[in-house]
Amino acid sequence: MQGVKDCIPTLLGYLSIGFAAGVIEMTAGLSLAETALLSLILYAGSAQFIAAGMLASNGSATAIIFTIFFVNLRHLLLSAAVSPYFRHLTPLKNMWIGSLLTDESFGVAMTRAIGRKTLSERWMHGLNITAYLNWFVANMAGAYFGRWITNPERLGLDFALPAMFIGLVVLQLMQRKNKKLHINVAIIAVVCVIFASMASLGSMSVIVAAVIAATMGVVMERWK
Repeated sequence: MQGVKDCIPTLLGYLSIGFAAGVIEMTAGLSLAETALLSLILYAGSAQFIAAGMLASNGSATAIIFTIFFVNLRHLLLSAAVSPYFRHLTPLKNMWIGSLLTDESFGVAMTRAIGRKTLSERWMHGLNITAYLNWFVANMAGAYFGRWITNPERLGLDFALPAMFIGLVVLQLMQRKNKKLHINVAIIAVVCVIFASMASLGSMSVIVAAVIAATMGVVMERWK
């Protein structure tokens, strides 16, 4: 139940982005059943937008699979960061937790992990499953009701996801002792993303920025 409660701040972002994803999937020609399967099996906002767009433009299955694979490579970093808190679990249980890990649940989990050496398996399931079911409902609502929404931007739905991440970052910074260090790391990450994007690295720019910023953060922390 605590995991369910801790997931509540992210639900608005899931609802808005999931709703928008459902609208895009519907306009791409997917049926309600196909939208349901996409949200349940793929379960990734950016990847679902990409899949819907490529399906609408008659992209090949191979191209769609490889594009989504590279876009979602960041999950390697997310899982690597969370895994130390679940070393007390079996590999199978870790895989079950990792299969439902998202950017948002990662942010909530890392906030929860401050000052802790381990995280509760049951708490993580409460967080993950709540997010998973909410995402599915939002996708289906978008697919069904989206036909009456011609301009989602007017409702501010396009800013819901960035706003949610800003909130998660602020919550983490408020609970950190060395705020200056973490702010510097965040600035480094932003600068790296900009330069990586200018170098046309695409979705790899997020991974490059995360690795560089995290490395610089470790170096600065040890030199302190």
